[in-house]
Amino acid sequence: MEKLIITVAADSRTSYPHNNLCPPQEDIAACAQQYVDAAKAGAAISHIHGRRTLEETIQSDGRMVSRIHHADWKKLHHMITDKVDTIMQYGVASARIEEKIELMKLGPDMMAVAFNAHDEYFQPVPTLPPKRMMAIHPVEELIAYAQAAEEHKVKLECECFQTGAFWHLDFVRKAGYLKKQTYVTLFIGWPGGTWMPPTERALQFFVDNLPPDVIWNVSVMNPEKQWSILALAVALGGHVRVGYEDNPFIAPGEFAKNNAVLVDRMVGIAQRLGREVATPEEARKILGLQRSQ
Repeated sequence: MEKLIITVAADSRTSYPHNNLCPPQEDIAACAQQYVDAAKAGAAISHIHGRRTLEETIQSDGRMVSRIHHADWKKLHHMITDKVDTIMQYGVASARIEEKIELMKLGPDMMAVAFNAHDEYFQPVPTLPPKRMMAIHPVEELIAYAQAAEEHKVKLECECFQTGAFWHLDFVRKAGYLKKQTYVTLFIGWPGGTWMPPTERALQFFVDNLPPDVIWNVSVMNPEKQWSILALAVALGGHVRVGYEDNPFIAPGEFAKNNAVLVDRMVGIAQRLGREVATPEEARKILGLQRSQ
């Protein structure tokens, strides 16, 4: 079995706004340090969000997504890569394609793109207002993303919240893109209209219906079930994602003091299951990245 690639998503309070241990996105140095420490703990991929502004209402184009502050993404990128070797994966998969293509010009290794509709609703604490994201991503847009990714030598992270995303992936492949070492992330337990139940059976359903020849990764947004589902992913040969965005708890009701603690727990789970953890350079070879450090 190939070595395990661990991704960390460290710099988002959108999903758990009551986690005061997560630095605000405006504190770029503190966010960068979360990624540096997580990389040293064993994360090969840094899934960054950078500074962005979430729209408060649905816009005229039918979307309610984040607007990107590109200069601050560039600062965060370099504050991380100046200190550690890590694969830079740009998140905010729901952002408009024009803004995402501008981000490609900053030189990430990978970029998240939602391969199904975005319909997310975060309100873990009822006393705080919900945060929502809504967007449709038609196949024409996905093909345009694939074209831009080839042009800028960026590998797409195809985010899949439902199996309809696999149909989209097949459509894009038939158009001539994403043929080699296609990388998908399976999202389980994320609240909203594209929710998949946080169960081991849901993961198995995803895996049983995966398109051929893909490398798969799992994100679980459910503090009670995350570790057991990720352990199953490790045993089945998949890869995993942890961090403050997905689940900031190290124990029931107890926030992890930083993202490195969550990565360290994942490393320990992998070791007990007999699976070695990939270094960034080993992960680059597994993923077939066009850039090397």
